[in-house]
Amino acid sequence: MSLHLGQRRRAMLAEMGVRVFEPVPQVAEVAPRAPDRTSPVRAPALEARAGGIDLMQWDELAQTVASCRACKLCSGRRNTVFGVGDKQADWLIVGEAPGEMEDLQGEPFVGPAGQLLDNMLKAIGLDRRHKVYIANVLKCRPPGNRNPQPEEVAQCEPFLRRQVQLLQPRIILAMGRFAVQSLLGTSEPIGKLRGCGHQYLGVPVVVTYHPAYLLRNLPDKAKAWADLCLALELMRSQPA
Repeated sequence: MSLHLGQRRRAMLAEMGVRVFEPVPQVAEVAPRAPDRTSPVRAPALEARAGGIDLMQWDELAQTVASCRACKLCSGRRNTVFGVGDKQADWLIVGEAPGEMEDLQGEPFVGPAGQLLDNMLKAIGLDRRHKVYIANVLKCRPPGNRNPQPEEVAQCEPFLRRQVQLLQPRIILAMGRFAVQSLLGTSEPIGKLRGCGHQYLGVPVVVTYHPAYLLRNLPDKAKAWADLCLALELMRSQPA
């Protein structure tokens, strides 16, 4: 795919530190979702809870997240972070867990990482309020921004699953290790999963780095740009 970038878009990419002549990987055939061999078998109570969540519409789902006390993260949160964006979205951006600013504002991807994400979206002609929805795997902030624990991911997974079912996006961009592991059911590193399509609930998934990681590892911004180009190609190949 050849992307013809105007001066404004080139300037946005320059702000991201991306060299626009970075080659775009060939689009691979979308592979079926890998079986989950890393997560424990869910208990009957969790299965029953997930079954109830699968019947909820947006308002009830948001209220259920806001009142959720299924794991210990509820004790330290200021706000749950349900998700934000267009409920008729073509794009679903999935991050890992809320940080301090997300916990304060109740919105995913704010602060420096959110600003970088906004610039990445603008570079391909998108913004977070139009045809884009943004959510996290976890809806509550882990204390001290520590890594999510398996039982926390297991409790929150039905919420994200239902968001995907309601949105029916044309493409999912999984940003960061825990987003990738939750959606694809794999412990493979991001570097081995990049550059080809995957699936979650029949929706194409493209794997890339989290913006917070990119702020600490500037050379990998070029790889993230290639991932965005691949996601754009896969999205355009889906039925409108």
